[in-house]
Parts: sequence; structure tokens; C-alpha cells
Amino acid sequence: MKIGKEASHPSHPQHRLRLEYTEIPFNCDGCKEAGIGLKYRCRQCEFDLHKVCAEARSTFTHHFYKKCEFHFYNLPPGPDKRRCDACQDGVLGFVYHCRRCGFDLHPCCADLPRVLDDGEHNLYLSVNRLSTPCHCCGGKGPGWSYRTRCSTYNLHVSCVKELLVESWQTMYLNVDKNKAKELQTRIPSLKGTLRNHHKGRGGYVGKCCQMASGAVRVVVSAILGDPTAIIAAVVGGFISKQ
Repeated sequence: MKIGKEASHPSHPQHRLRLEYTEIPFNCDGCKEAGIGLKYRCRQCEFDLHKVCAEARSTFTHHFYKKCEFHFYNLPPGPDKRRCDACQDGVLGFVYHCRRCGFDLHPCCADLPRVLDDGEHNLYLSVNRLSTPCHCCGGKGPGWSYRTRCSTYNLHVSCVKELLVESWQTMYLNVDKNKAKELQTRIPSLKGTLRNHHKGRGGYVGKCCQMASGAVRVVVSAILGDPTAIIAAVVGGFISKQ
């Protein structure tokens, strides 16, 4: 893969976009979700696209929904609010939609790897309801999850995204514009967020925070659109910072 290669995209016809690598979180102007790692960027307009969003296919089938045909849309179809069936978050921009079944997937969610290695365990992506509680929320609710083969560890994709959003909101919320650029060079910590998230939830605190050095790191990096070892290490840095 050649960093610096250029491409055109219909969502930003004014200029060509250049493939870049960043360890600074960004907001994708396509799907409106957070990103890190590889992205296509217009430096003139500060327009960013996840690599996955910039290279989205017009149609595809997913191994979880083999009878569905997903079509790519720049905006969610229809008048009703739509929700991604993987992470349970609202759809605000680019989306894959199955016209027959009504399923929706963010491009990065559609591209989530089926297997992640946290350094100690393999984590397998599953669409089935959890048989044992999620180590973040303590529940067995709907949505995709990563789990070990033995189901000792379970993490909802939605819960990991919630932890990420909580951490970044803490860092960026109510910050004046003069400080915004300074904060762009800092990646916020998830460690405190993990502990605060678990107040009053007993034994799950230790288990989830113990997982933070591995499982949460690789799941966050995958959700952000770049599940590479390099980005997982960067994400591990803001998970473990005091």
C-alpha cells in the first residue's frame, strides 16, 4: 500500500484526496464516525475519509447475512432514523443498507475483522446474543460482539464504542477553539473511563480493566478502521495512560 497515492471521490469532487497515515483521531466526513490510522484527506479543505469509506463497494454480501445484498448509500435511505445493526449507533452518513431486510451497517463495522489477536487470546466476531455477560456492560443485549472461543471474555462492539466516545467527550467537550489544535495532538486516555464506567458493577471492574491492555485495545483499533498492530499499540497508549 502506497502512502501518498491520490484518488478522486464523488463526495468531494473539488479536489483529489491523498492517502495518509495518522495516529491522531479524526472524524470521517463520510460516515461521521471516528477514525485513526489510514485515511484519505484533502488538505485544502481538511476533508477526511476512512480508507474503508473512500474505497467502499457499491454492493456486497456479508458473512453474517448471506441472504442479504447490501447497497452503498451516501446518506441513510428513507425518512426514518436508521441504526447500525453491528454497533447499535445511529447512521448519519455513509452506510450499507439491505433493501429487502432493512439491515444497516457503517462501512467500518461492515469491515470489522472476523478474528482479532489481543496478544493472549483470539477474539472472534459474533452476531449471536451473548451466552455470558459482556465485560463492559455486564449484560447480554443485542448487537455484535467479540468473544473468546470459550466465551470467557465478551465485549459488545457497542460498549467499546461507548467507552471511546465517553473518553473523547471528556477530552474535547467544552473546549474553546484556541485549544482545539493543541488537543488534536493528544490522544485521550480510556483507563479512567473504564473504571468510571464500572462504578457499582462489582467484579466486572477488575476483569474489564485487566482486558484493557489487550482486548479493548485491538477492538477499538478495529472499530476506528485500522486493526493493524501499529495502531493497536497507539490505541493501547491512550487506554493505559494515567
